[in-house]
Amino acid sequence: MIRLRGHVQFCNDMIAKICKPGVVALETGFVLAQLPSRVDVRVQKIRMLKGLLFDKDGTLFDFGGTWNAWGRDVLDHLSDGDPARLEAMARALRFDLRGGGFQPDSPVIAETNREVAELLLQYVPGRSLVQIETFLTAEAVKAPLVPVTDLPALMSGLRDLGYVLGVMTNDAEASARHQVDLAGLTPHLSFVAGFDSGHGAKPDPDPLLAFARQAELDPARVAMIGDSTHDLMAGRAAGMICVGVLSGMAPIEELAPHAHVVLPDISHLPEWLSARG
Repeated sequence: MIRLRGHVQFCNDMIAKICKPGVVALETGFVLAQLPSRVDVRVQKIRMLKGLLFDKDGTLFDFGGTWNAWGRDVLDHLSDGDPARLEAMARALRFDLRGGGFQPDSPVIAETNREVAELLLQYVPGRSLVQIETFLTAEAVKAPLVPVTDLPALMSGLRDLGYVLGVMTNDAEASARHQVDLAGLTPHLSFVAGFDSGHGAKPDPDPLLAFARQAELDPARVAMIGDSTHDLMAGRAAGMICVGVLSGMAPIEELAPHAHVVLPDISHLPEWLSARG
């Protein structure tokens, strides 16, 4: 797989290492089939979906484009000009100071602001855990948004098809609501939750089940769509269909064992949903 600033070019030879076309993978029960513009993992015998629950960062918004510059600014601020502290915090968050971006195994990708603050606490004298968490939440609102596609058009189309739409992120709810509103998505969403909304955080299934309850849907008729194993593990635990997308930092090899389907990004959802009938 070759990653080009938010776009994914598939390499069939690499995909074949995971699962040969037409062969059901042992643990996840998906079948690999080729379509003109992508590699599509076809779900077998799934009940008709009615709800679509999206992760935010790396799913709605390109992760690197949205968070890399933000991450460097946060580290520069918290290090207060101390190069040693800057290096130590960058190591803790798996941020490449030379490359200017988060590494694929960075805890920032899937963990909550509280968990990120806990990693930084020992390097920021004079600030409490709550103060660091509050700072991260406030700064997150300022992150430049890089949508992976025309989000209002996509969501409007999905809603017109009868899907109930929601967003569940391990970011704070205030930041999530601010960003989806800036992206023009608020009118299309019936549910927006963060780790601090009272439902818990991924990979626990509880926040996903909260969406299903609010939408009055059987969890089996909901798809959890995300770019990390936290998203997909939560979806599995909730009894939902799990759709992985490659617009985040995780490669297909990491997502495939947990997903029913892996797509390049959410712009491919309508075609996949249509193909399922």
